[in-house]
Amino acid sequence: MDVSAQVEQRLFRQSAGSKRYEVEHRTEATDPDARWLALLMHAAFFLLLGASLARFLLRHPGEDRTPWIIALSVALAALYLLGPALGSRPTPRRLARLGVLVAVWMVLVVLAPSFAWCAVPLFYTGLRLLPPRAAFALVALLTVFVVAAQLRLAHGFDPNLVLAPPAVAATATAVFVHMQRQAVRQRELIDDLLRTRRELAATERREGTLAERQRLSMEIHDTLAQGLSSQQMLLQAADRTWDADPATARRHVRTATGIAERNLAEARRFVHDLAPADLAAGGGLEAALHALAARETAQAQGLFTVRCHVEGTAHAALPDRVQSALLRIAQGALANVREHADATEAALTLTHLDDRTVLDIADNGRGFTPPAPAVTCGSHTPAPTAPRPASGVRGHGLPAMRARLHQLGGTLTIESAQGEGTVVSAEVPLSAPSSSPAPSPSPSPEEPS
Repeated sequence: MDVSAQVEQRLFRQSAGSKRYEVEHRTEATDPDARWLALLMHAAFFLLLGASLARFLLRHPGEDRTPWIIALSVALAALYLLGPALGSRPTPRRLARLGVLVAVWMVLVVLAPSFAWCAVPLFYTGLRLLPPRAAFALVALLTVFVVAAQLRLAHGFDPNLVLAPPAVAATATAVFVHMQRQAVRQRELIDDLLRTRRELAATERREGTLAERQRLSMEIHDTLAQGLSSQQMLLQAADRTWDADPATARRHVRTATGIAERNLAEARRFVHDLAPADLAAGGGLEAALHALAARETAQAQGLFTVRCHVEGTAHAALPDRVQSALLRIAQGALANVREHADATEAALTLTHLDDRTVLDIADNGRGFTPPAPAVTCGSHTPAPTAPRPASGVRGHGLPAMRARLHQLGGTLTIESAQGEGTVVSAEVPLSAPSSSPAPSPSPSPEEPS
């Protein structure tokens, strides 16, 4: 709500003396029942006014007061049209016209008591425009005039004429108050619904921001962080051999330069939410895994060999996000092998089954003792979490793999033992869900990154 609307509402509360009526006057524009009631009362006013004038002209033709009755009837109709009937907001001008309208009606009732029943629509007008106490006082005043007019027409005392007008006034007031309270409750429910929708939209925006941060964190770990780690090792090796073996040192520098170029391309791609460079080159996941194995072997310069095998044939092309996730998992697993395992060989095995695709990354390194014989995470198994280590990106590898597979409804299995190497197995069902909330990729301190 803007400042001008708040000021307007504050001023009206001061003039009307009731916050409830502030809400009630707003409801007529939005509540169909209130609009129909207003139209009914307006039509009833003109119908009763016309009927009263016709009755007077038929019962009292040619009397001296007839011109005054006609003139006052026309004035009453004009005041009703130009005043309260045009709206429900109690502006000072409209309230003044209401006062003149009531005064003209009273004069008409004194001159011709048959106009008394025009008070019923005036009940509604007063209740609609005035605060509660003033409205009830106006209804009581109009009721007294109606009773007096009926007694004049009867030329004597009749209990029915005394009791009927107050009963009609009480009924009209009760109906109006009930409808206004219902409208207030409806308005409060609508306000609650709108507030809930705003809160939900804000929550979705926050979740979207967190998901994007998580995506960037995983992409940075799987591309820039691993590439920088490789460059660091190569440049350190070049520094150690620069004087003794310049040719080898320059080869290390060239390899580090190639890694930097690929990292730059990957950074540009994941910032624009594009596929990894190896997948964008064409050939699909199988070609990308072969290229990854060849590149890792070349960078190791004879110290580390990576082989790639494909078993089975895919019945249909894997979705892009599945291919991207499996390629990133392979990159992350090989980075772990290179940094932690002291392995001389590793194997990438991509297996196409009827209902799922499995990627195994095995090495002959020193292995480690995982928290359990098999660590899994998937659509039905929540990912274990642990406090985030203070050391930058290290420690994100395996949790990031879990997060990627969780989004695809897949599972991650890690089997390892001291001195027997490690096998990381990523399994993705072919009927992966369209979306699934990913667990936070919090690393586990017992596992390498």
